[in-house]
Amino acid sequence: MAKVTLYTSDACPYCIRAKRMLDAKGVEYDQVHLALWDAEARIRLSEITGRRTVPQILVGETPLGGYDDIKALDDAGRLDDLLGVATA
Repeated sequence: MAKVTLYTSDACPYCIRAKRMLDAKGVEYDQVHLALWDAEARIRLSEITGRRTVPQILVGETPLGGYDDIKALDDAGRLDDLLGVATA
């Protein structure tokens, strides 16, 4: 399974949805919590992913985007392959 990193912050409903989706797929991930008031962390996130919003999901060093992006990948049947999830 690929290394997955999930950037989140407090009270973020899309972060919760992303975590639930990854958990349901049995994906282990490193969660990086960004404080809402930490502007420097958002700048670093932008340097890594090209975006400042959370959640941001990376597989290895490849950014997949936020919840809507991984949901679209899942709906298209492509997410499991990107995550390295074995399908039945």
